[in-house]
Amino acid sequence: MIFLIDLATQQPCRISLGTVESMDQINLNAWIDRSDTATGLVAEQQARLIHAVLGAADSKPPRSGDPMPHLWHWYAFPQNNSMAELGEDGHPKLGSFLPPLRLNRRMWAGGKLTFIAPLYVGEALSRRTVITDIKQTAGSAGEMVIIRLDHEIHGAQGLALVERQDIVYLQIPERYHPPKKTACPEAPDLHRSVRVSTPLLFRYSAITFNAHRIHYDLPYTQEVEHYPDLVVHGPLQAQLLMDLATEVRGAAPKTFAYRGVHPLFAQDALSLCAVKSSSTVWAMTANANGQHQTMQANVEWEI
Repeated sequence: MIFLIDLATQQPCRISLGTVESMDQINLNAWIDRSDTATGLVAEQQARLIHAVLGAADSKPPRSGDPMPHLWHWYAFPQNNSMAELGEDGHPKLGSFLPPLRLNRRMWAGGKLTFIAPLYVGEALSRRTVITDIKQTAGSAGEMVIIRLDHEIHGAQGLALVERQDIVYLQIPERYHPPKKTACPEAPDLHRSVRVSTPLLFRYSAITFNAHRIHYDLPYTQEVEHYPDLVVHGPLQAQLLMDLATEVRGAAPKTFAYRGVHPLFAQDALSLCAVKSSSTVWAMTANANGQHQTMQANVEWEI
């Protein structure tokens, strides 16, 4: 018997893995250890577009040969699936690299990154991805499948970073059930407000080549997935926290671990908070309307 966190309620749920049965169970185990490779880069023109979305107004975009800000490798490997290969939600259909689940809600739940060496604008990059774990559980939100991907990103000088990515699949509910809310930090060492807008969500989808409709298609978001408003990307929140951490210390961190704890919507007022745990460790959160957390992150720098 084990305990897992139900992502819908943020409450622990007790599960016996031996009793979780479905038509997917046998197939899921066969997908573990599958791997995929990709090549990519962030060219100078692309860096200007990314900077136009994420950069400070008084800063200049990095040029060819300049170090890329942390997490910009997320924009180096866009999926080039054809329109025929997209599902109703705008994501590539499952069954090629990832298993063909019948669950129809996808969430990038969190991950952890360790940075080893810098990456540069215009540098040829390679990525190796391995499915390292698949967990099938059942909780108050129904059946849930958690897929863990491990990525290795190489630049011209070799291994530059390792990344764990957790993707969660659920069945779309008949109506929206918000998770339990976690209060914002009471006395943060740093607090910053960030303006969220539909153009920001659209542009972020564009630089990631992400067609997931919950970020730009309001009728689909409300009528099909039953969210109250457009959903702010989890990776966008993580990028904002990373950028703030880098700005605060004047240096990019060594490790960055994050997880989503509540959806953030376009109508929400977004704020970022940071609490200094030690000289090299900060706990950071993204928050909605000054009332509850939407993402948590632990950030560490080298001593």
